[in-house]
Amino acid sequence: MMIIFIMLQKNCVKTQLVPAVFIFGDSIVDVGNNNNLPTLVKANFPPYGRDFANHRSTGRFSNGKLAIDYLVDTLQLGSYPQAYLSTHGVSNELLIGANFASAASGYDDSTANLYLAISLSKQLEYYGEYQSRVVGMIGQANASSIFSNALYIISAGTSDLIQNYYISPILQATYPNIHQYFNTLLRNYEQFIENLHSMGARRIGVASLAPLGCLPGAITIFGFGNNNQCVDRLNYDAMYFNTRLNSTSQILRNRLSNLNLLVLDIYQPLYNLIVNNPIQNGFYETRKGCCGLGTIETALLCNSLAIGTCSNASHHIFWDAFHPSDAANNLLSSYMTIAGASLLN
Repeated sequence: MMIIFIMLQKNCVKTQLVPAVFIFGDSIVDVGNNNNLPTLVKANFPPYGRDFANHRSTGRFSNGKLAIDYLVDTLQLGSYPQAYLSTHGVSNELLIGANFASAASGYDDSTANLYLAISLSKQLEYYGEYQSRVVGMIGQANASSIFSNALYIISAGTSDLIQNYYISPILQATYPNIHQYFNTLLRNYEQFIENLHSMGARRIGVASLAPLGCLPGAITIFGFGNNNQCVDRLNYDAMYFNTRLNSTSQILRNRLSNLNLLVLDIYQPLYNLIVNNPIQNGFYETRKGCCGLGTIETALLCNSLAIGTCSNASHHIFWDAFHPSDAANNLLSSYMTIAGASLLN
């Protein structure tokens, strides 16, 4: 989700730290793969992107940059890895990586299928297709070097809960205890990492769940009329899942050779920003997003006709009811510098 790494500088010369970046997951890191899909979960229209380069709505769920964009800026790749579905033919842009993420995707493929998004399984298929394209461009040896030295980022899990389990009577009947559903999500996560590793990935950063109960949209939907406080039960679920994510990742590190797998804690930095010290960091609105009234608007509900959209998103932690603003992405990314540095060793 919100990640930035140390930029090595020597005599003011910026160093490219990795040959490529590959991104998988959900709307936190989607840069436009959903644009041409028959899904309602997309952001390729104003006011999304109003503070991005040339004020373009690219499909990013933000008024400006995502955390992954700040990461790429730091890594000096020269340009941003493109949404894979927007790339065609043979292009040198493929050599710096690709973004396979799809808003509304998750560790449970049924979540993506429900919203006509790209499941993680399908994202992995696209990555295999990508690898074949790159091998055809530069040969197996050069391509393998890119695959093994690249940085891989995964952000998933939020949609599985907010957009699926919490609102699905069928899932809740199938898994009466949410911990049972976590077992399924984590088995899928484990399989995804194993498959990615078998395809050459060695440096993988996985975002933890954010404090789900503090998202403006989650408070509106699940807060039962309490519109000013985070929903504790959702936050407890996120914390428990993150504990399990860490233990599963440790098992993977022990089992898979040469795997540098790191869980990047998103929960605590964002919680601190929302609850403990927003004003000290320049944020004056923590409960509402900037777009529209800020309580439920996201995707198609966050549009140029939405009443109440703020003029200065940098004062808001959230751009829409579920996604951070450019300013929050930038700040949260900086908090992850030390935590993520070991992925570059």
